[in-house]
Amino acid sequence: MQLIQENPDLSAYLAADEVIDHHHPRVRETAARLAEGVADSYEYARAAFDFVRDTIPHSQDSGDLRVTWRASDVLEQRTGICYAKAHALAALLRAEDIPTALCYQELGVVHGLVAVRFAGAWHRQDPRGNKPGVDARFSLGGERLAFTPDQASGETDCPILYAAPHPVVLDALTSARDRPHLWETLPAAL
Repeated sequence: MQLIQENPDLSAYLAADEVIDHHHPRVRETAARLAEGVADSYEYARAAFDFVRDTIPHSQDSGDLRVTWRASDVLEQRTGICYAKAHALAALLRAEDIPTALCYQELGVVHGLVAVRFAGAWHRQDPRGNKPGVDARFSLGGERLAFTPDQASGETDCPILYAAPHPVVLDALTSARDRPHLWETLPAAL
């Protein structure tokens, strides 16, 4: 699949905003801690991915009822669904000047992930969190995502790389009272 930048300016994928708030002290502190002792940006990106995937539980898996959406809040509260975890990873990567996009799959509901730019190409990564049947890994040599769309069922990989969260995703997160309410209002398509 060919990935398509929503914005032709690569600097858009380094920007901070209300959601990808990589200038926030909590994001900066976490990024600095993860950067200690790493040799290069690739090692840092892998460490940040592993950190978000493994230390911030997916709220559905853990039973946490809180809904987070801002990267700094995800890092502080240590919970989030796929979109929120993607926001946290994007902030950590952008904090270290690694261009990072938000991207999505349509799997009956919209699933959120990121794409990182290395060696002149985009590479999708899924920090959702592993569990039985899900084994996502950081990889530049072939995708190791949590889910593979079932084309026969109409599931798809969305090729657009967004610099900011898609509005339907952000609206679902910010308007949810709690995770059960969010589950009722997850978007099915972008």
